[in-house]
Amino acid sequence: MRVAAIQLNSTGEVARNVETAERLVRGAAAQGAELAVLPEKWNLLGDSAALLEGAEPLGGPTISAARSWARELGIHLVAGSIAERSDDPDKSFNTSILIGPDGELEASYRKIHMFDVDVGGVSYRESEHEEPGDEIVTAELVGPLEGVTLGMSICYDLRFPELYRILAVRGATVITVPSAFTLETGKDHWDVLLRARAIENQAFVVAPNQIGEAPPHYRSYGRSAILDPWGVVLAQAPDEECFIAADLDLDLQDRVRRMLPSLANRRPASYRWPDEVRA
Repeated sequence: MRVAAIQLNSTGEVARNVETAERLVRGAAAQGAELAVLPEKWNLLGDSAALLEGAEPLGGPTISAARSWARELGIHLVAGSIAERSDDPDKSFNTSILIGPDGELEASYRKIHMFDVDVGGVSYRESEHEEPGDEIVTAELVGPLEGVTLGMSICYDLRFPELYRILAVRGATVITVPSAFTLETGKDHWDVLLRARAIENQAFVVAPNQIGEAPPHYRSYGRSAILDPWGVVLAQAPDEECFIAADLDLDLQDRVRRMLPSLANRRPASYRWPDEVRA
């Protein structure tokens, strides 16, 4: 199974972002990618006002374009994430979409964890303009990739191992992490967290990231990566808009899980959540 991660420097220029994404998706497909994954907010990255103004329904022009690429190229495409219009005029969802090779929408995941942090001298408050999702999503791929289970996540989710453990227990073969991981946190945490999620869940991880600057204060780390269930980095992007690709040995996951059966050795009956979290 050949997969690709698309690295973009998205800004407020939707037409330019979509054009670049299409070019790179086509390039990945030309090199044999059967699954391509775009980064977080690939069609539009900007401040909260820009994201709200540019929010679209899932039947809008951005996802419609992505569906046409997948259909024409005959590939699975994870349309990173976009700002999805909600019933609340003041908030949108941050939504990742899995599109099948027939162009049909196979699954959608709304980002659960809101990026409400203070890093690098910048305050991020996603919860002020985004509505969190509440559903963990896995999906079975179709066609030649039948038997592969995809687990879906977005960016800041990477810091919450509970989500990834549930994806693994549900049988995820490949976990996608479309991201706009900040430069400040990325340089110290991106590689470590990706390897940890791959190792502890014994799953392939495909993590396309944004790279470079976008208004009003975004500086994304880049270094998009593809990892195997042993935590080996199969491909990593240079610091530019590009795609990376890797062949996934699907039998490797079975071998790793037989050799080191940490998922099978779990003791769920012994785990207790504390009544309250001590900060």
